[in-house]
Amino acid sequence: MGPCVPVRLAAAAMTAAVLTSCGAAYPVPPQAAEPVVSTAPSAHPVAPDPRVGAVFLGADGVHVCSASVLSSAVADLILTAAHCVADNAEETFVPGFSDTHPAEAGRRLDAVYLDPRWVRDQDPAADFAVARVSRDDGPALPTVAGGGLHLGAAPAPGTEVTVVGYGYGVGGGPTACTAATAAPREGFPAVHCDGIVAGFSGAPWIAGSTVVGVIGGLDGGGCLDEVSYSPRFDGALAALVARAEAGGPSDTPPAAFDDGCG
Repeated sequence: MGPCVPVRLAAAAMTAAVLTSCGAAYPVPPQAAEPVVSTAPSAHPVAPDPRVGAVFLGADGVHVCSASVLSSAVADLILTAAHCVADNAEETFVPGFSDTHPAEAGRRLDAVYLDPRWVRDQDPAADFAVARVSRDDGPALPTVAGGGLHLGAAPAPGTEVTVVGYGYGVGGGPTACTAATAAPREGFPAVHCDGIVAGFSGAPWIAGSTVVGVIGGLDGGGCLDEVSYSPRFDGALAALVARAEAGGPSDTPPAAFDDGCG
């Protein structure tokens, strides 16, 4: 199954949450009589990148999504998929997370900024979120991340991008896949890479020092491991970054997400 991780809050407690990866929560699509051999590049383990990290829910050590550090002179900001954040959930971001490399301490997601289209009806075209993060001590996030990633525009077909993210679970490290972007589907930029699994939601599409997409959008980022999507980056995302840098009022995320892959 694809990279989405639906977030559902328990109604009985403000901080209780249940997260299910697509692979566990949804039936596997019917298999063809003859297996199809994919020719797409495959994700493989890579050294941690301090510009990319894992998003954890609560204190149980499970990372549920991925995110990246944005370049900003005035705030500690990360970029992820909107469906990775939920109302009243206690989430933290760990840049450069890995079992085998020293990693930064977790930083709390203090304020989340969402496009009105997502808040209103979870429009997949607005499946991106900017969050201000903090920790009690330590250096600023851009310092840790070597300045972070610059925000770019949606990539044209044929643009080489590297998708870096974390599979849903406990421990582990990042994996990455480099491929040329494919023709958009229904207006959503696409990339063909095997092994983009649950937990990659919010993972950046990196071109040089620029982030041009995140795993998300159509079908929560894709219902199949070998095809992934991104919401189209445009002025609406840049406006979110500006609002987050200014410290304006944050948004309340919706309480549930359905990727439509069932």
